Amino acid sequence: MAGEADLAVLLRVMRPELHAQAYGYAVSDQAIAGAFAQICEAEGMTVIAEVAVLAAAGIAVLAHWARITLTVHSDLAAVGLTAAIARALAAEGISANVVAGFYHDHVLVPWERRGDAMAALRGLSDV
Repeated sequence: MAGEADLAVLLRVMRPELHAQAYGYAVSDQAIAGAFAQICEAEGMTVIAEVAVLAAAGIAVLAHWARITLTVHSDLAAVGLTAAIARALAAEGISANVVAGFYHDHVLVPWERRGDAMAALRGLSDV
């Protein structure tokens, strides 16, 4: 099934969902069971996981991040969704890290700004 590619539709129906647990970023030399994402880079493997998962693996977390999933099935080739999200969050002074899955986009924002980020993203649906 193909995802949605029309930016206006994506913004209108993206329905951001805030996950309850805090996430962290770490570098590991091995895969971490239960991680949300693991990205292999030349310098090492970046692991994104719930803070509790990282702690159980003995990995300290420097900062806590909130994971927001855009529940719309977006097409990987859709143009403008990441830019629109980045603009909305930047206007509020919120940093964002976007991870695209096959079905959904996930935005990680500073834990303490998660409410503001949700408001900014919901505001995109009102345009």
